[in-house]
Order: sequence, then C-alpha cells, then structure tokens
Amino acid sequence: MASSQPVVIYPPAEDGGRRVRVGEQFRGMAYGLLDIVEFLRLAGLDDVDDTWVRQSGLIEWRGGGPDAWGRETQ
Repeated sequence: MASSQPVVIYPPAEDGGRRVRVGEQFRGMAYGLLDIVEFLRLAGLDDVDDTWVRQSGLIEWRGGGPDAWGRETQ
C-alpha cells in the first residue's frame, strides 16, 4: 500500500487529539489509531489498518509516535 500524498500526524493538542493531514487537506482530529485508519480510508487508502499505521514509513509523526496521545506534563 503506497500513498502518493504525504500523511502528517501533528503533536497532541490539550485534549489529546492529533490533527491528521493527507496531502494538502486536513482530515480531522484523531483520538486514537482507529481514527487515523478511518481518515485514511476516506482519503482512498482502503487497505490500511492500525498495524499499518504504526509501522508505515509513509506517515510523518510530529510530537511523538503512534503511542503519543495527550500532552506531556511539564
């Protein structure tokens, strides 16, 4: 499964959600891996699942990887 569009997952917001961008379009706020899977499915990437999302080198994770949900307390 390859995407010609860059996928970017932004750092967690105050509520723990992460913005998801596919190509030039923001798809929504994800609160877990299954939300990202759904956004990618709606963008035309039908064969993705949570394992693919965790392991794919096609996804740029900003502010933490696939296990970072929620802001770090300082």
